[in-house]
Order: sequence, then C-alpha cells, then structure tokens
Amino acid sequence: MTADPLSADPAAAHRPYREVTDSRGRVYRIGETDRDILGHSRKLMVYLPWIAMMAISVFEYAYGSAEDTLSHAHGWTQSNTFWILSVWVFFQAGIAFPAGWMREKGILTARRAMYVGSGMCLVGFLALSHLSNVLLAILGFGVVGGIGAGLVYATCINMVGKWFPERRGARTGFVNGGFAYGSLPFIFIFNYAFDTGNYHRVLDLIGCYIMIVVFGCAFFFKDPPKNWWPADIDPLTFSGSEKNAASLAKNPPAVKQYTPKEAVRTGMLPLMWVAIVMTAGVSIFGISFQVDYAKDVGFGPLVAASSMGVMAVINGVGRGVVGWLSDKWGRKSTLVFVIVVLGLAQFGVILAGEMKSEWLFLFFAFLSGFGGGAFYPMFAALTPDYFGENYNATNYGLVYSGKLISGLFGGGLGSMVVAAWGYNGAYALAGGVSMVAAAIALLLRQPGRSDSDVLTAQPQPTG
Repeated sequence: MTADPLSADPAAAHRPYREVTDSRGRVYRIGETDRDILGHSRKLMVYLPWIAMMAISVFEYAYGSAEDTLSHAHGWTQSNTFWILSVWVFFQAGIAFPAGWMREKGILTARRAMYVGSGMCLVGFLALSHLSNVLLAILGFGVVGGIGAGLVYATCINMVGKWFPERRGARTGFVNGGFAYGSLPFIFIFNYAFDTGNYHRVLDLIGCYIMIVVFGCAFFFKDPPKNWWPADIDPLTFSGSEKNAASLAKNPPAVKQYTPKEAVRTGMLPLMWVAIVMTAGVSIFGISFQVDYAKDVGFGPLVAASSMGVMAVINGVGRGVVGWLSDKWGRKSTLVFVIVVLGLAQFGVILAGEMKSEWLFLFFAFLSGFGGGAFYPMFAALTPDYFGENYNATNYGLVYSGKLISGLFGGGLGSMVVAAWGYNGAYALAGGVSMVAAAIALLLRQPGRSDSDVLTAQPQPTG
C-alpha cells in the first residue's frame, strides 16, 4: 500500500489501494471502491448535486417571470431589473475560478463552499424581497446571491467529474440539467401565485428553501482522494464493463493532471474559453430577444405557448441527453453537433419570421433552447477529460469564466445590433458566430494524445 500525501482523508491510510502509472507518467489510485470511501454508492454524488442545482435554478431561469411584480412592488424600471440579473450572471460565472483555486489549495472544501453558498443564496432573496433601492438590491441579489449560486454551481459540477472519471458525460449532463428544469415550479409560482400583496412572503420562503436544500445536500459532500479511479475499471486497458470500456475508448482519460498554468500553455484551454464565450453569447442572445422578436413579427398569442417553463424543460433535458450521447459519440463530436444545431436554429428563427409561420417559429425556438443549454455540460466534461480531475475546479473555473463576456455581448451588445441591423440582422450574426464557434471546437485536441492514440501500456506499480 502507498500512502497518499495529497489525501485529506485520515481513514485513507487504513484502506488497501495501490498506485499505477501509465506510459506517460500519469498516476492512478486503484483498489478502493466508492463504498470504501463514502460508506455508500457514489450515485449519491450525482443525486445530491442534482438536487442542489435544481434548488438554485430559480435565480436565473425563473427571474424573468417575477420581473413585472418586482418592478411594481419596488418601483423599478425594466432596465433596473435587467441590470440586477446581469450583475448576478457576472458574479455567478466569475466566482468559479477563485472558488476553484481555493478548493485546490485546501482553503475551501466542497462542503464548506456549499455551506457558504447556501447562506449567500438566502441573503440574495432576502435582498430582492426587502430592498427597494436598486443599488442595494444589485449588491444583495446580484453580487451576494450571484456568488452564492456560483459557489453551489461550480462545486456540484466538479463533484460529479471527480467521482465519475470513466463515464462523466451522462452524469454531468444530468446534474447540469437540473439547473434549468428545476426552475419549473418557481416559474408557475411567479406567474400564478406572486403579486405585490405576497411578494415578501414568497421570496423569503424561496430563499429559506434554497438554503435548507443546499445545506442539507452539502452535509454529505465528499471529494474522492487525489488520482482516485473506480476499483472495477482498469484505466490503462479500459477493461471492465462493456459500457465503460466503450465510453473510455471514445473519451480517453487525460494523459496527466494539468495545473491551470500547464492547461493554459497547451493552448486548448484558451481555445475552449473562446468557444464558450461565443456559444454562450448566442445562447443568452436567444433567451433575451426571443419573446421580443416573436411580438415584432406578430406571434404574440403563441409566445405564451412557448413559455419559459417549456423552454426550461427543453433546455434541461437537452443537457442530460447530450451528456449521454457524448459517452457514445465522443465529447468533442457531440459538442460540435450541439453548437451547429444552435447556429442553425438562429437562421431558422429568421426563416419562420419571414414565412410568418408560428409552428415553425416554435420549432426553431425550442431547438435554440435545446442547443442553448446542452453545450454547458460538454465543456464541463471536456475539461477533466483534457486536463485531469485533480485541478478540475480551477481549470473549469477558467473555462466557465467565459460566460462573463458572453453576458455582455449576448445581452448588451445584442440590443445594439438589433437597434442597428434589426432582428433579422442580429439573428443572422448570432447564427454566424455559432458556426465560427463550431469551427473552433473542431480544433480541440486532447493534450498529449492524437485522435488515433489508444492506451496500451501495462500497469507499472509505484509502491
């Protein structure tokens, strides 16, 4: 048995395991089962993050349904409510990298990040409920609530990647999907049971609900030891169950554990960052202007049918579906497919508007919703596939930070393009940007490994 100096688990020294090294020097810790470490199945590390993600989804995907009531209750303009959400998006995405850095340095454990995040989420909704001053609401909901939700989001996504290194696509997509369709009950609440007479009570209760759910899930959060690999899967020969072997053949593990600086120097992490900036920008543009465009071409009555509730379900389910597909097709191929679908949907919306076809508009709007969410779990799964699990919190934080820029040109610059070129010109530009992003995604290569490279080395025990 070899002691693991990187493991924070005192019981690790009493569990039998060994470390093997492949031909490139990457170390795998094998021999321990998930039950040895957790005392139960690692499936719990899928369901608990999923539940927590559903809880925080109300921040982004249900906020639009509450805007009118909030405006009337606090005396805010439409611009005020837009900026509150924009600041929230900025800090929700921006906290991912510093939080990941603190986790990798041992300053912030996964459990502590969730605890802190749950409390900040509560503060965010209390601010939205009781602060009529726009700047204070931005500070409370946008900054504090955004950081809290970002801590929970990043921790949940990274947790899944660490526990399922051999088949992370479906699991990551499943957990990520909760961030979209988890908002469904809150969308109904904000549309049918939320007014200026009860908004304090509703928002306060939602804040308490988020804190209780996230705090409860966090109690069971635990990272696996560094370099851990499932005991029943040989990471060098892919031997094990047929499903896992097929997934590993399509998505082989990273050749080494890359630090953030090393990941940046490969050139692949910056390329992923550019791709997510462009793709997320198109997604945010579609969400921001779809309803306005529908009204502009006279589709008002059907906008209700394409409500955010349906969009949230499609967006979330799409994330789970592509996660499952990526285990079969390969992560990069699935990512390119999703981005192309998103781009074609933008051109399809223009076609539907020109034809004045309501059903065609709904089809492409829903298709845009599918593509507009499905790329997130692909980047979340590609990051540890390319750079390993040990520094995934920091590496994915760098990639996900691209959403900061996306929020700017997807919403703010998008409105400027609409004003200058009209909706057709803006949607055509969005479709073109998406196609460029797909071309960039085609350039992605796993560092240190060619597409035809297959691991054939035999295990070499190091201890």
